[in-house]
Order: sequence, then structure tokens, then C-alpha cells
Amino acid sequence: MKVMLLGATGLTGGQVLQGLLAREEVDQVVALVRHRLPTLHDKLAQHEVNFDNLDAHASLFDVDAIVCCLGTTIKKAGSQAQFRKVDLGYPLKAAELGRAHGVRAFILMSAIGASSSSTIFYNRVKGELEDALEDLGYPYLSIYHPSLLLGDRKEQRTAEALGIKAMPLVNRLLIGPLDKYRGIEAATVALAMVNEVCSLATEAAAERVLQVREYDEIRQLAK
Repeated sequence: MKVMLLGATGLTGGQVLQGLLAREEVDQVVALVRHRLPTLHDKLAQHEVNFDNLDAHASLFDVDAIVCCLGTTIKKAGSQAQFRKVDLGYPLKAAELGRAHGVRAFILMSAIGASSSSTIFYNRVKGELEDALEDLGYPYLSIYHPSLLLGDRKEQRTAEALGIKAMPLVNRLLIGPLDKYRGIEAATVALAMVNEVCSLATEAAAERVLQVREYDEIRQLAK
């Protein structure tokens, strides 16, 4: 398989990258990045691109599957408009280019609570992206809804750091229908995404698939 990865520098995306490179089902990983990664591997094809002009790199989208872990925060983006561009505009444009090149599968890192009807801006933008992806008609669309991602980040986020410290206790209280809100290791999410995309190498073509993955299913896919 030839797999495109968006968001390879992030907490989850970086682990997805390493996982894909280690799998025999994957012949090449096409990573679109703003700045070159230090990772060197025979299977890795890095391309420094301007995400505001992905049309100029349309030929790169001749792949079998796209895994998208792109995402930022409103604080880091600087404004709601910039956040919308990174978390909705870039992934959607990539998905459109992929669809135009006949890409079969798109696997998206979204977030718990994503809904285009949400009153929370973050969740609403995530939900708008999901709706737009569904409209593109990918034969295989898988959307991940993790809650708080646990792991060592390059950047410090105070609110998330506090949440991570409290999560072991909170997770024990989130049972039954609330378990989808449990914090989950980014490494677990990454492994699930890698396992899922690699399973497509041997699966026969089927009717259109649309999946939304939450806590329990993500953990199951990671086994």
C-alpha cells in the first residue's frame, strides 16, 4: 500500500508515522509536512508543502489511503478563522484531492463531541468537517472520536496537563455510556489507525463503509 499521512509532526501523527513505516503491508508513506522531519527511512517520502496551496501538489495524492491527524488549538492558531482553516480547510482540501485521484480510504482523527450542530466552536468545526467528508463519498471513511489524548507533548498545554494528571481517577468513574469520554493514550489511537489502514491491504472491496470509532472500539482495534 501507498499511504499518505497528514499531521506527522503531532503527538498521534508521529506515532502513526512510525507504525506505518514498520508494517510490511505499507510500501511507501507519503508525508506532507511544513518542515522536513528528522526521520529517515527507505519507505518515507517527505514533501514540504504549502497547505494553503495543496492544488500545486495534486499529483502526490495518487495513493491508496489517506490518514489525517492534522489539528491545532485556537490558542496556537491565533484566531477562530485560522483554527477553521487548519482543522477543516486543510483536511477537506486533501480529501477532495484524494477523491479526485480515486483514493479508496480516508481515516480521520476527529474528537469526541464533534457535531456540526454543536454550540461549542471547536466541536462544531470538527463536525462540519465530518459532514463534508461524508458528502465526498469515500468508499471507506473511518472517523476517530478520542477524548483527551494522553502522552508526552512537545508543547505544554496547561489545561491538558491538569486533565492528564487527573485522568487515572476520572477514567475509573466513567463507566457504561460515559466510557467514551475516558482519556486514551495517543499511542493506542495511533496503533488502531495503523492496524485499520493496513487491514485494507487484504480486505476485498465491499459496499461503502462509514465508521465512527470511540473509546472501546479504538482500544479493540489497537490489539
